[in-house]
Amino acid sequence: MEQPPIHEHYETAYDEDQRLRQGLGRLELARVQEIVRRHLRPSSRVLDVGGATGVHAEWLLADGHTVRLVDLLPGHVARAGENLGWHDRFTASVGDARALDLPDASADAVLLLGPLYHLTERADRLAAWREARRVVVPGGVVIAMAISRFASLFDGLAQSYLFDPAFRAIVAQDLATGVHENPTGDPRWFTTAYFHRPEELGAEATESGLEVTETVGVEGLAHWIRAIAPALDHAADREVVLDSARVIEAEPSLLGLSSHLITVATRLHLT
Repeated sequence: MEQPPIHEHYETAYDEDQRLRQGLGRLELARVQEIVRRHLRPSSRVLDVGGATGVHAEWLLADGHTVRLVDLLPGHVARAGENLGWHDRFTASVGDARALDLPDASADAVLLLGPLYHLTERADRLAAWREARRVVVPGGVVIAMAISRFASLFDGLAQSYLFDPAFRAIVAQDLATGVHENPTGDPRWFTTAYFHRPEELGAEATESGLEVTETVGVEGLAHWIRAIAPALDHAADREVVLDSARVIEAEPSLLGLSSHLITVATRLHLT
């Protein structure tokens, strides 16, 4: 997981915090909130693995939960501490999703909203899933997000990157292997990552010993239509956009259309 392109992308070239607070990133944030909220019990102990600068921790705290944020990047953890460290129900530390320095059954819910798509090896992704299972209580939930296998293809069409032969080569590899690599260093073309097929995400959860509750698409078609972004500024129009994602979120034939996928799974047993 500790790959220089990932560190450089998030620490010098890209602001993940702002991505989710502006433009169509707000659609992703709103839909993640909807999906996560329907699976959390009141006043839960939430472990936010790969929680970056605390975008999700912020609203989870406002909802009354206790949040422990863990992130691989010290810069993210420091910024999260600056933003939320005053809160008595928040802690943040540097850590690796594959080897969490936390006791067994110490969280009511575990969020993996970032780590899985930066683990290009399946063994590493399964290690992250198994660590999440270890630290969540029996009956607790693990909620994990992935990037769709087809995201770069759709983004290339939406942003016209696909007309660049260099980007087409990246997309060809993504579609064939799921491993996204960006040798150009152009931050618009993301960094080293793994793009899941919809069925893979649930299969990983099952193999790690969890029982899958649901796998859903997050944004639907709207994420690829950049002109829709201003609609999110107006309550009625925003609801239309959100509903366009809700009504197809579980439609098997359309899961891969979303930029992101979420699988929700439950730990059923103590062992």
